[in-house]
Amino acid sequence: MPALPAQMTAIAIRAPGGPDMLVPEERPLPRPGEGEVLVKVAAAGVNRPDVMQRQGLYPPPAGATDIPGLEIAGEVVALGIGVKRWKAGDKVMALVVGGGYAEYCRAHESHALPVPEGLTLVAAAAIPETFFTVWHNAFERGRLKAGETLLVHGGSSGIGTAAIQLAKAFGARVIATAGSAEKCDACRRLGADVAVNYKSEDFVAATKTATDGKGADVILDMVGGDYIERITRPPPSKGGWCRLLSRRTPRPRSIFAASCSSASPIPARPCAHALSPTRVRLRGPSRRTFCRSLPRVG
Repeated sequence: MPALPAQMTAIAIRAPGGPDMLVPEERPLPRPGEGEVLVKVAAAGVNRPDVMQRQGLYPPPAGATDIPGLEIAGEVVALGIGVKRWKAGDKVMALVVGGGYAEYCRAHESHALPVPEGLTLVAAAAIPETFFTVWHNAFERGRLKAGETLLVHGGSSGIGTAAIQLAKAFGARVIATAGSAEKCDACRRLGADVAVNYKSEDFVAATKTATDGKGADVILDMVGGDYIERITRPPPSKGGWCRLLSRRTPRPRSIFAASCSSASPIPARPCAHALSPTRVRLRGPSRRTFCRSLPRVG
C-alpha cells in the first residue's frame, strides 16, 4: 500500500444553512482506533441526518467528528489494533458515526460489509444506512418471516424502498403507503403487493382488506405522530398493538424506526420504538449496528 498522507480534504459545514454551507477543508488524516479500519472513501451516501446536521438541527454527539456522512464505500488502507475481519486492500461498505464526506474515514470493523461482486462502490455507498436500519428493525427485532405481511409506511422513501426489496427477497408480503399515485407505482415496481395512497385512502381499511381482515404481522413506521393512534387503535392489524419484543401473539409487532413526536396521542401507553442505526455504537451481542433515535421533524 502507498504511504498515507498527513492531511486530507473533507467537506465541512461552514455554518448552519443551505447546501452552499458545505465547503472543502484540509483536515488531519484520521487514525483508526482499536477495532477500527481506515477506509479510502470512493463514495459516501447522502441521508436526511446529513441534511439536518447541515441545517443545524442534528448536532453530532460528543466525541464524534463534525464532518457529515454516515455511510461510505471504499478501500481499507489501514488497520487499528485487534482488527481481524479485514485486511488492507479489501473493498467495503460501512455505517459510520460521521466523517463520510472526506477522502478517508474510520469505521468499526463490525459495521463494515464486503462489497458484493457486481456492485459498484458508488452503489454500495447507498446500502448501509437504509438496509442496516431495515434489517435490524424488521428482521432482527420484528422477526419478519416468509409468508408474513409487512406494512411499510413511507414506501417510496429510502427506508421504504429498502424494506420493500428486503421483505420480498425473504418471501414476505408487502403493503406500502405513499403520498401520490406516482409513488405508489414506484412501490409496486419494487415489489410491493399492495400500495396505498394515504392521501386518498385509509391505510387501516386497505390493510384489513388486503389481508382478509387479519392485518399486518409487522409494521415499519418512520412517520410516528398521529399514525401511532391509528396503528394502536383496534382493529388496525390483528386486533391491536403490542410491545416491540413480544414473541408470537395474535397482535402485530409494531416497530417505529423514528421516535414518537412529543404530541403523540398515547404518551401513557407502552409505546415501543426501535432506533435508527445512526450514531451510538452498541456493545456486546448488539454491536452489529449503530443506534440513535431520530426526532420527527416537520
